[in-house]
Amino acid sequence: MDHKAISILEQVGKLYHRYGIKSVTMDDVASHLGISKKTIYEYFSDKEDLVKQVLLYEHDHRCGFLASIENKKLNAIEALFEFYKVINSMLIEFNPSMEYDIRKYYPGLFLKIREVRRERMLKSVTNNLDQGKKEGLYRKELNSEIISKLHVFRSENLIENDMFTYEELASLTMFHEVFVYHLQGILSHEGRTFFENNFAKFKATLP
Repeated sequence: MDHKAISILEQVGKLYHRYGIKSVTMDDVASHLGISKKTIYEYFSDKEDLVKQVLLYEHDHRCGFLASIENKKLNAIEALFEFYKVINSMLIEFNPSMEYDIRKYYPGLFLKIREVRRERMLKSVTNNLDQGKKEGLYRKELNSEIISKLHVFRSENLIENDMFTYEELASLTMFHEVFVYHLQGILSHEGRTFFENNFAKFKATLP
């Protein structure tokens, strides 16, 4: 994908996150970008194609962040904290009207994106659990597959449930509680000691 197409995706993504998808027309996109609709159609066949490419681009962008974390020399607890920071930044950017529009007007696309996102999250959580067990930081007897699915299930339902506001979900208080809640169920004695000795340092890196 060339630089022009990427620039369009990034700018359109910002519009969708701010106003939702349904209310942003192709005329709005052309006006905001200062280009003609003909130019847009050189890269995207129609609005549905544009929406699809925006969502896939953003997913790939987030995966790049996750991959960069996995490539760092971090232990499992340190890596998990970095994963949570990425997820928290996603919640801060999250627009419920955008999610609603995808579900209502592009149901097939919504299911595809959810499947791709879910598979990536399951893989990341499972890899982290397996790493932690090898390092002795997580309980060796825990079932990585079951814990991974429970974690992804809980994460998805936090967003889809109306019990919490989006401000609460993106808050540092929620970040702290969910992170600690997940860890307390998987830490070994050695992992608990490391966590207690380093959590203050972790928190100091939060924005």
